[in-house]
Amino acid sequence: MDSGDTAWVLTSAALVLLMTPGLAFFYGGMVRTKSVLNMIMMSFSSLGIVTVLWVLYGYSEAFGDDLGSGLLGDPTQFAGLKGLIGIDDNYAATHLVGTVPATAFVAFQLVFAIITVALISGAIADRAKFGTWCIFSVIWATVVYFPVAHWVFAFDGFTAGEDSAGGWIANKLLAIDFAGGTAVHINAGAAGLALALVLGKRVGWPKEPMRPHNLPLVMLGAGLLWFGWFGFNAGSAVAANGSAAVVWVNTVAATAAAEIGWLLTEKIRDGHATSLGAASGIVAGLVAITPACSSVSPVGALILGVVAGVLCALAVGLKYKLGYDDSLDVVGVHLVGGVFGTIAIGFLATADAPAGVDGLFYGGGTDQLWRQAVGAGAVLAFSFIVTYIIGFLLEKTIGFRLDEEDEVSGIDLADHAEAAYDFNPAGGGVFRPSVSAKTEEVSA
Repeated sequence: MDSGDTAWVLTSAALVLLMTPGLAFFYGGMVRTKSVLNMIMMSFSSLGIVTVLWVLYGYSEAFGDDLGSGLLGDPTQFAGLKGLIGIDDNYAATHLVGTVPATAFVAFQLVFAIITVALISGAIADRAKFGTWCIFSVIWATVVYFPVAHWVFAFDGFTAGEDSAGGWIANKLLAIDFAGGTAVHINAGAAGLALALVLGKRVGWPKEPMRPHNLPLVMLGAGLLWFGWFGFNAGSAVAANGSAAVVWVNTVAATAAAEIGWLLTEKIRDGHATSLGAASGIVAGLVAITPACSSVSPVGALILGVVAGVLCALAVGLKYKLGYDDSLDVVGVHLVGGVFGTIAIGFLATADAPAGVDGLFYGGGTDQLWRQAVGAGAVLAFSFIVTYIIGFLLEKTIGFRLDEEDEVSGIDLADHAEAAYDFNPAGGGVFRPSVSAKTEEVSA
């Protein structure tokens, strides 16, 4: 066990955990006043639900010894995290993943699972029943995220013993995804598109303006996401080493370039650069560099980032042309950005970077390019199809879409009996129908 590596991985896990509240602020500021609490709650519910599943069987399903096909880890091997918490007389861990305690790796991968589920919620803002969303989170994490995490992050002989087998994308396809372009962003983006199609359009969309109600909250969320993303990417080295340092620099370079790319696109197209565009460009750059941060040079990261900023800025308009209501641009930013960043490795990768692979532009031919395309396509198709089935069944059985009357009046009051902002201090910020009825009776 290496104490420096352990400290960095645990710190990175804490950074990534902060990203989910950051995402809650980012999404919460983008919706209307009557929906902000529900939007934040959809992210915070992921913190609770996914953590419980991860301890019970999720980690084992993702990182247990492969069951034989490269598709799924053994969900019983580490169920309840059994066998992973032992320490010796010197308080050193008896079960390691690389040079860190297995429990540190458990913690780090947990926070990836949490935010992936939370990301989906932005595509169905304003119109999904909270209870059904919670049930969906349980099912989706179990049958989509945990298996895909096994495909991408479980390497042979690394997490489940020296002779263990891992997932097919990591070990057979040999596609590069350093920190989750496929498992997190393409996965969540495809799921968001599927649910947006299942639930349909918001009442009044696209004719009625549905502008963000709190842009400072959006920018605060984007700042927290950028801060936490250094744990997301550099922490994926699972060590405090040179790879982590290169990844850190590539992450900040690509993100800065993407912000500029998005703002320039807005200025040229619309005549002005916006704060929402700056925040969105930051997230687009973070998404795109996530899979590629270990395989490109800093100059390559700048190129990748600026292209991602332009591409995602243009892609968010597709929903108006194609007619799907992706409320907060999960498809335009996470799906498009994730696909671009994953496939761009096949062009921009350089053997000088930690991954040690040359892409097409560095004389490596198309070998890595096709591997990246297959990995991205497989996760996209699997996530979209399975999510659509899950969402459709939930909608037809217990109902997923909020009633129109409740959607118009506001999901915060309908689902949570609360309001984000207290515009009537005498009455408080909590809506209680029984109290209101009693007041009317006394007045009469």
